[in-house]
Amino acid sequence: MQLTLEPEQRLDRSFSALADSTRRGILARLGRGDASISDLAATFGMTATGMKKHVSTLEDTGLVTTRKTGRVRMCSLGSQKLDAETAWIAGYREMLVARLGRLESFLDETREEGE
Repeated sequence: MQLTLEPEQRLDRSFSALADSTRRGILARLGRGDASISDLAATFGMTATGMKKHVSTLEDTGLVTTRKTGRVRMCSLGSQKLDAETAWIAGYREMLVARLGRLESFLDETREEGE
């Protein structure tokens, strides 16, 4: 059963999951095709148990899905598109650009007064 998260909680979980380089690597690898937990563990030089923890974190955010095929747990990219996360980053970038623009204007005015 998947819990419905508030937007802020979802952002927190997504950014937390993406903060780890191994998890970002898993997403990049799964972008090329599905892989088993064992294959992912071998690719990243870790135990299957360690890989299961990383995959579980990504699965909690909807970035990865898993399915059991016999004794093998297969992983694939999930349906989460990171739209809210991308929008948050874009809004932050716009704020930063606006602040830097105001700083540039202030410095230009200060230079003109000094001449």
